[in-house]
Amino acid sequence: MANSKKPTVAVLGTGIMGQPMARNLLTAGFTVRVWNRTADKAQSLAADGAQVCTTPREAAEGADFVLTMLSDADALACVVDSDNGPFAGQHTPIWLQMSTVGIDGNERLSSYAAQRGIPYVDAPVLGTRQPAEKGLLTILASGPDEVRERCQPVFDAVGRTTHWLGSAGRGTRFKLVMNSWVLALTTATAEAMALAEGFGLDPQRFLDTIEGGPLDVQYAHVKGAAMLKREFPASFPVDGAAKDARLIVEAAADAGVQMRVADAVAVQMKAAADAGHGREDMAAVWNVVSG
Repeated sequence: MANSKKPTVAVLGTGIMGQPMARNLLTAGFTVRVWNRTADKAQSLAADGAQVCTTPREAAEGADFVLTMLSDADALACVVDSDNGPFAGQHTPIWLQMSTVGIDGNERLSSYAAQRGIPYVDAPVLGTRQPAEKGLLTILASGPDEVRERCQPVFDAVGRTTHWLGSAGRGTRFKLVMNSWVLALTTATAEAMALAEGFGLDPQRFLDTIEGGPLDVQYAHVKGAAMLKREFPASFPVDGAAKDARLIVEAAADAGVQMRVADAVAVQMKAAADAGHGREDMAAVWNVVSG
């Protein structure tokens, strides 16, 4: 009889996104090992059945997949290219790189993988904390055709939809396209509502007026509600938004595309981070728009 046991996944990075992704993998029946630079953030997963490891190498030893969900390319490079890195042993798992690292960052990481014969799948995600908790992420996957079938059950456990986009690197590029829209929409919502308030109008009227019409989008209501309450529990923090906005601006310049809106969004997100809102949700850009 064939072995029906599901594969082992090493999840490196158990923050806002990595923790619920690991939990959904456990729910789906995968064996999950976890590691995080701040060990306390991984420890809570032990109660769900995850093996909490002290090093990335320990987490990856014998695993079928290494799933990375860290803050940026520099953090990832430090983790993977070390004596205790996930690929330091003789075993060669498939690397599911699901962080947002930008084009240059992805090229650094994919080059590292190619030099060591590591199957590399560039698969950033669309979605924030709540979709991650519900397993409703959208995965923008790109990588070798021969590993797609093996990867799909992992993606199905953490996401609602997987878009396979071609060779590794196309996932990262499309993530920047999508994030340019999300960040611009959040900032535009803040500016429209702040302008209404500056005119002495009720900013709720903006949300009420677009509702159900051709200008409506649900994201404006989600972020607008946080702005009205002045409460910003982190679903996607300002620090991450500022980092992604910078990656978009840099990539657009390299591609010869003029994105003045993206330039302005990057300025606003950096201002929010510099003003001390870095760990709050990106809707906290309201604080620097509204004055």
